[in-house]
Amino acid sequence: MNSPEYCEINSSITLEYINQLLMEDFDQRTSIHKRHDALQAMEKPLYDILGQVYPSSPKETVSNSDCQVEFPGNNSNNLATVRDGLSVQFKKGAEEENKFVPSIEKLMVDFHNNGKQLTEAAVAQKTKQTNKIRARPCVDLELLEARNSKQSAISANEIIRDEMFDSALLSNEHMYHEVAYLRDMNKARKANNSSQNVESKGYGQGKAKSKGKKQQNETVDLRALLIQCAQAIASNDCPFANELLKMIRQHSSPYGDASQRLAVYFADGLEARMAGTRSQICQELMSKRTSARDMLEAYRHFVAACPFIMAAYYFSNKTIVDVSEGRPMVHIIDFGILFGFQWPSLIQCFAKREGGPPKLRITGIDVPLPGFRPCKNVEETGKRLAKYAEMFNVPFQYQGIASRWENISIEDLNIDEDEVLIINCMTDLKNLGDETEDIDSARDRVLRLMKRMKPHVFILGVVNGLHSSPYFLPRFREVLFHYSSLFDMLNTTIAPSHEARILIERYLLGMDVLNVVACDGAERIERPESYKQWQVRSLKAGFKQLPINQAIVKRLVDEKKFYHEEFIIDEDSGWLVQGWKGRIMHALSSWKP
Repeated sequence: MNSPEYCEINSSITLEYINQLLMEDFDQRTSIHKRHDALQAMEKPLYDILGQVYPSSPKETVSNSDCQVEFPGNNSNNLATVRDGLSVQFKKGAEEENKFVPSIEKLMVDFHNNGKQLTEAAVAQKTKQTNKIRARPCVDLELLEARNSKQSAISANEIIRDEMFDSALLSNEHMYHEVAYLRDMNKARKANNSSQNVESKGYGQGKAKSKGKKQQNETVDLRALLIQCAQAIASNDCPFANELLKMIRQHSSPYGDASQRLAVYFADGLEARMAGTRSQICQELMSKRTSARDMLEAYRHFVAACPFIMAAYYFSNKTIVDVSEGRPMVHIIDFGILFGFQWPSLIQCFAKREGGPPKLRITGIDVPLPGFRPCKNVEETGKRLAKYAEMFNVPFQYQGIASRWENISIEDLNIDEDEVLIINCMTDLKNLGDETEDIDSARDRVLRLMKRMKPHVFILGVVNGLHSSPYFLPRFREVLFHYSSLFDMLNTTIAPSHEARILIERYLLGMDVLNVVACDGAERIERPESYKQWQVRSLKAGFKQLPINQAIVKRLVDEKKFYHEEFIIDEDSGWLVQGWKGRIMHALSSWKP
């Protein structure tokens, strides 16, 4: 018993048990025997100290409810005392373990009777929540359970609301100022470029050589090199792909023009794909969730650079206000709420409603985060919206659900027949699985679930894209053309030296490019379809398309004048479509069961 081998084995078992208590999410049905083995490993040395022989095959009785373990055997008072002490310690350890296992939380805020309180209540059993996290797509379960990244259970507190949030989410005046500022910067940049071109004429040989060198650099077609590299990777020609990647890296830069910046993110995706680190990339994309403050900064500049988000939020909020006119209770179920940037302006609008604001309920649904706080985003979003509701004296209630969408049931949503029910989904349906994963796809199942909720209106916003093919090369070409338009748009509307360019390209575009290029199968989250395909899916689910409110169209067309003339806002087949230089990028529509 006192041999070094035994001590080493005993220590390993004990340390493994302690590590599991601190880091792992236990399955209640399978962990009992593991706990028993670890308890035996701790008991054996105590038997040796007392001079007792450890029972070879004790008979155990285990209770799941209180985690007490009894071993009939030697009735010595000393041994009984030792066993009782160990049982108490073991029970405390199990209680500590349960503290680390999060449950899906519901944040509820009610300002109706001056009861301004924020309470938390569990809305699902721990096992149900764990199953939902396990069922989440694109998660390598073994990597997740191993906690390789070991995220901290307590992170730095996010700023829920401050002047920066108010100016970006409430003030149209501030937004127009930002748009005008970018427009003036572009005019100054164009004037400066024109003057430089004039000055460059008539110069000596030195200037001619530098100009010739510049023209030589411009002759490198980065898009053609990227397509060649993708073809080489698809045919497993790694040496040639590596040579092409080196050439692409030499001519790309995150601070260059549109094609150079675009090439940086596509080269990252191609390199990850060739290196076989797709699962790792997917895991990192999940764990590196952008903070609300960084995302707000990118959002603020993106809204100033192009009208896509502004138009989508106005279309949705105006539709909600019209449908809920005169009704005392409004319930919005937001699939893909993320940081909830859409809703402060709606809360502000409801506060100005004639006859007083309605009682507003928002159910925010988002996928769970990896780590110890899967509900972190939906919690903080609820607190932020509660602050705005308090600011504008709007009766407010919030429920946050962190779950895979197709696992949600109608009972989870606490729908009241007396309230106006609105389902809002802006762009995130593209992240659900399609028919390449299941004939009865997740996106069709979720649409049918929405239909069964019987909403007064279903507001659908989609990214219009064709880069959802399961085959790499066709998908690569389509995603290259799609994001070339977006990078060209940013290059036209924001100066290359502006820090907002990096934020937008990194947080709003770059991570999506990396996922589409590097990942396959369930790991590939981005799966956009054309708005015509979404129209077919919605009709198939049983929805009827509503006509577009012409007042909304007129307002958005008028506001487009503040932006670059190459932006498109138009109607097609009951959709409000938006684009850049003739390419449709986003589409919006409203439906009813």
